[in-house]
Amino acid sequence: MSDDEIPVPAQTAAEPSGVDLARVALRAAKEQARARGAAAQQKKQARRGGLRSGARADGRDPLPLGAAINRLITERGWEAPAAVGGVMGRWPQLVGDDIALHCEPQKYDEEACVLTVQCDSTAWATQLRLLAPTLVARLNADLGHGTVKVIKVLAPAGPPRSYGRLRAPGSRGPGDTYG
Repeated sequence: MSDDEIPVPAQTAAEPSGVDLARVALRAAKEQARARGAAAQQKKQARRGGLRSGARADGRDPLPLGAAINRLITERGWEAPAAVGGVMGRWPQLVGDDIALHCEPQKYDEEACVLTVQCDSTAWATQLRLLAPTLVARLNADLGHGTVKVIKVLAPAGPPRSYGRLRAPGSRGPGDTYG
């Protein structure tokens, strides 16, 4: 039995006496000593300029920049957006130079797991639609399973509409045959 444990007698008296009184006094003295020791330790650390790191690594030690950024991304739950941002930067390596020259990623919808891609012609848009299952598999292998479920292909952007005298009413102007 340790000093902190006090056996409870079968009959409790109204006033502790003898050995019980000494144990209660000893316990109170130990608690006061612990409190004084903790307060003295805090005063000593405050005089030295606060908490200091010891010889071993702990949470207060400085981190390399890459480790600090990875820790921040993990703490905030930004793994998927950061990975998709990496895809935007590495698009030519992931899909190949031919596709990257004619198709460009525009945005990523995290809730729906949809990657939106803009193509410069209908031929490349059709080609990308045919390659979409392969690209989804390649992107998920790189980013993690289920990160991209669908690749949405946008129509090529035509020239802005011009309004003027030589315009037929109701016409949509020059445009691609994207369908």
